[in-house]
Amino acid sequence: MQIIRSTNITLEPQLVVHAEEMFAVLSDPAIYTYENEPPASLEWLRARFARLESRRSADGEEQWLNWVIRGQPSQLIGFVQATVRANHCATIAYVLASSHWRRGLASEAVKAMIAELAANYQVRHLSAVFKRDNQRSMRLLERRGFVLASPEEHVRADIEAGEQLVQMAITFT
Repeated sequence: MQIIRSTNITLEPQLVVHAEEMFAVLSDPAIYTYENEPPASLEWLRARFARLESRRSADGEEQWLNWVIRGQPSQLIGFVQATVRANHCATIAYVLASSHWRRGLASEAVKAMIAELAANYQVRHLSAVFKRDNQRSMRLLERRGFVLASPEEHVRADIEAGEQLVQMAITFT
């Protein structure tokens, strides 16, 4: 994994050393309006980051790519991640501290990650799953070129009620 630079942000490969600063970012309660819950403790987050540093699932079938987002002035503001499978498909996710919402930074980070996935990991198809009520994520992903998956694809992917699956094919001209 490499550092990815963009206009307003830098994506750095996520490491255990980022855990303390990310614990503060991930303690923002606004992040969890629609998704998950904050990390249980700093120790729990360190252990999770250590597992993710392997960059591979236990069975070796998936590549785990996790980047922290460094904004200005050099503070961590969130993360982007991709689970890449051998079939050139990836599932992405992202989290940004609420104090940095509505500035286009999450969109910029997702755009930079998608470019990296296409160029260096040969990803050709992307998907993301999020809570149906999370219109902010829906708008971000639509701006990046994702479209709502069909009802049949929702069933095939075992998407829960209340969640949405969006997809995007990466094409080259």
